[in-house]
Amino acid sequence: MTGRDAPRKRPVRITILDQTYTVLAAGEDHEVQKLADAVNELMAAIAARAPGADNLRVAVLACLHLADRLQALERELADLKQRVDEKSRAIHLLIEEAIREAED
Repeated sequence: MTGRDAPRKRPVRITILDQTYTVLAAGEDHEVQKLADAVNELMAAIAARAPGADNLRVAVLACLHLADRLQALERELADLKQRVDEKSRAIHLLIEEAIREAED
C-alpha cells in the first residue's frame, strides 16, 4: 500500500483517566471514541482496585488484561476455524458420495 492508497488519518481527541490525548485515526471518530471509552473504563476499574497505583502501573495492568483477552479470542478463533474446516471436509465427502451414487 502506497502513501496515496493509505486511509487518510485525522486527529481525534480522547480522554483516558482524566488525561486528554489527540490521536491520529483512520477510522470513524465515534469508533475511536468507543475504544477510548472501553480503555478508560478498564483502567478506571483497575485503578479502583489498586488505589495506590500510578497511571503507568494501571496502564501496564490494562495492557496485560487486553493481551490476555486477545490471546483467548485468538485461540477461540483458531478452534472455530478448525471446526469449520472439519465440517467443510465432511460436507465435501458427503457431496462426493452423493454424486457417485447419482452417477451409478
